Amino acid sequence: MSNAGILFIVSAPSGAGKTSLLRQLVPADDRLTMSVSHATRAMRPGEEDGVHYHFVSVQRFEQLVAEGAFLEHARVFDNYYGTAEASVRELLSAGRDVVLEIDWQGARQVRERFPEAESIFIAPPSIDALRERLQGRGQDSSETVERRMADARAELSHFGEYDYLVVNDDFDTALGELRSIVAAARLRTGVQAARFAGPLNDMLGRVSEKT
Repeated sequence: MSNAGILFIVSAPSGAGKTSLLRQLVPADDRLTMSVSHATRAMRPGEEDGVHYHFVSVQRFEQLVAEGAFLEHARVFDNYYGTAEASVRELLSAGRDVVLEIDWQGARQVRERFPEAESIFIAPPSIDALRERLQGRGQDSSETVERRMADARAELSHFGEYDYLVVNDDFDTALGELRSIVAAARLRTGVQAARFAGPLNDMLGRVSEKT
C-alpha cells in the first residue's frame, strides 16, 4: 500500500470562520494534520511558537525566502507568512493528509507545485454577515474592519479557482460539508488505487489465472 498523503488547501476571507471550522475538523480526524506556517507577526495571547506558527523576524523570513525554503509565501496585513516545503513533503511522505490554511495568493503558488492538491474555499453567507462577524470580535478599530472588508471582497473574487466551495451560514452544516470533502478526496480512484495497489494487483492477477 502507498502511504502518500493528500494535500488540502483551505482559503477564506477573514471572518468567514475558516479557523474555527478547521479547529473542529482536524483534531477529530487522526489522518489530518495542520501545516504550521512561518509568520513575522507578534505572538498573540494563548499562542505557542511551533504550534500555531513558527514566529520569526522579518530578517529571518527574508533569509528563508532567499534560500527557496517556502512552498508559498505572501504578505498579509503588513506581515509575512510562508509554508516550508520540506515539512509539508515530509508529512505527506509519512502518509499524513496535510491542511494548508492559506490565502488565494499562496494557493496559486502551491497548486503550481502540487497540481493534485484538493482546494477548498470557505465563504460567508453574505457581506452583511461578514461585517457583523468582524465587528463582533471587538478586536479591531473601525478602520481595520473596513480594510478587512475590502480585503475580503478581493479574496472572494478568487473562489472560482478552487475545487470546492463551502458557504459557512450554519457552522455544523459547513463542518459536515468539509468532512464530506475530505472523505470524497480519500475515495478518489487514483488515491485508492495507489493505497491498495498490492491487494488490487493480487485480485486482478488471480482473476487472470482463472480466465
